[in-house]
Amino acid sequence: MAGHGTQIRLDGRAPGAGPGDRMAGRVSAQKPKDRRKTLRRLFAYIGRSRATFFALLACMVVVTVLEALSPFLQQKALDTIALRGGRLTVDLPSCRAFLLLLGASFMFVVAFTFMQERLAAKLSQDTIALMRGDLFRKISRLSIAYTDSHRHGDLMSRMTNDTDTISLAVSQSVAALGSAVLTLACSLAMMFSYSVRITLVSLVTIPVIMGASALLAKFMRTYYARQQRLLGELNGVVEENVTGYRTIVAYGREASRVERFAAVSADLKRTAVVAKVLGSVVGPITNFLGNFQYVLIAVLGGWLMLTGRAALTVGTIQALLLYSKKLSHPVNMIADQYASILSALAGAERVFAVLDEPDETDAGTDSLTQDMRGEIVFDRVSFGYTTERPVLRDITLRVMPGQKIALVGATGSGKTTVANLLMRFYEPDGGRILLDGTDIARVPKADVRRAISIVLQDTVLFQDTIRANIAFGKDGVTDAELDAAARTALCASFIQKLPDGYDTELSERGANLSEGQRQLLAIARAVVARAPVLILDEATSNVDTRTEMHIQTALANLMRGRTSIIIAHRLSTIRDADLIVVLADGAIAESGTHEELLARRGEYYALYRRQFAGIAT
Repeated sequence: MAGHGTQIRLDGRAPGAGPGDRMAGRVSAQKPKDRRKTLRRLFAYIGRSRATFFALLACMVVVTVLEALSPFLQQKALDTIALRGGRLTVDLPSCRAFLLLLGASFMFVVAFTFMQERLAAKLSQDTIALMRGDLFRKISRLSIAYTDSHRHGDLMSRMTNDTDTISLAVSQSVAALGSAVLTLACSLAMMFSYSVRITLVSLVTIPVIMGASALLAKFMRTYYARQQRLLGELNGVVEENVTGYRTIVAYGREASRVERFAAVSADLKRTAVVAKVLGSVVGPITNFLGNFQYVLIAVLGGWLMLTGRAALTVGTIQALLLYSKKLSHPVNMIADQYASILSALAGAERVFAVLDEPDETDAGTDSLTQDMRGEIVFDRVSFGYTTERPVLRDITLRVMPGQKIALVGATGSGKTTVANLLMRFYEPDGGRILLDGTDIARVPKADVRRAISIVLQDTVLFQDTIRANIAFGKDGVTDAELDAAARTALCASFIQKLPDGYDTELSERGANLSEGQRQLLAIARAVVARAPVLILDEATSNVDTRTEMHIQTALANLMRGRTSIIIAHRLSTIRDADLIVVLADGAIAESGTHEELLARRGEYYALYRRQFAGIAT
């Protein structure tokens, strides 16, 4: 089963490239974002809370209509005061009635505004809950290639920061823009009923306001999109710093990491300042134009009334001035909310970019045999994380049921890649992999993965109880099964010494346990799963020799009766393997038992000599 080929790195990652380079290349070539499409999709999420949305709309209509009546009632109250025959007269009953109506309208405005705020907050949270739920479910369906090629901090930022930005915009901007449009329509209708000429003159400033806003928006869009991207990058730096803190401290690289954070943070600060300045300029410009409009109406209305060119009263001019404020206020409001909307759209584009990624493909329809034996065949399998750099070429390997096979080789020899292909984390570029005679490419991935237990070098434990962590891979685990698995994995003794036993809460990543204890819990998890095939990927490389011996005993219990593939650097852990396969140069260099391979004095012999004797060959 030997073979050879050109020298390449075989650690599951091509030199200078990660396993997701195919995906990364495609992502970097994305087309420019479609803001209209993003807005439509965002409103589709808002529309899923239809009852809340229409209740909010009803409140906005009531508030807008009542506020539109306010200048009219003030005009009526003011016009009850008249100068007749040189004497000032007041129609007190009418004045009192209009003022009472005005007071009542103010009270209703306060009540419905409170309801409007409550509904806007509910709509915002309902929308974001739906979006976050879809995003979390999407992330759980993404391919391993995608998660390998994207920074975890950036994905977390899309789940948190970007959705928070959208939430703020929905809670503020939807109500604000709805009120603005309704107020604009009501104000225009009332102004036209008073004076067509004055209304037309007042409309002159609106195109200027809109033009200024559109001009600034052209620059704002770029900076808000960059701001969201940098925020995701900053989260990635923080996430790396937290997860890799021990390594950073061990190598004394704290200062360089602080410099890295400071560089991204400074870039974010500069971008955020420019975005904020551009956003804040819109308000003063629109306020100035609104005040100019106010003066224009006052001068024009006074001139028309004094010259008798229009049948206007002091109350009418007052009403027109108030309506002009209401006319300019919605335009100002739209301009003020524009920055928030752009920021929300930038965040929504990033969220939708993840939602638009294809799910992990799975077209399998065949079934594995009910009583699996665990026979594995690699039939001329070739694979590369990038098309131009193959990792494995023409690998042919047969593992018999119950056999214990070890994969060894220099660092980067592709040992983990074999496991990745068997687990269907990636698909072969050529050849096929058979499990009990069935091509796993035709079997649903979930069925393949249920047939295989895996114990990794980096133990993954969840912030939950020990019971939940051991039972993670199987539903309906009984206490008897749990205890039997713990005894098989030799972790029952230390669990029983804990204050709450199996109900002991683990901290993040099981940090309140030792490395060896965490690994034994991972072995117990694999025991509970009762899969016929077992993969051990450097399962003892992170522990000391004494702990390794304890874990090796637990692993021996776990492997009994199972087809086992052991990926190991420490050759001492695989001496008793039924078959040792040496990977080199993209192919199987040699295979045999420990004694047979040493006798051949080939690749395995060289590895053994370097590891145990320190002799260069």
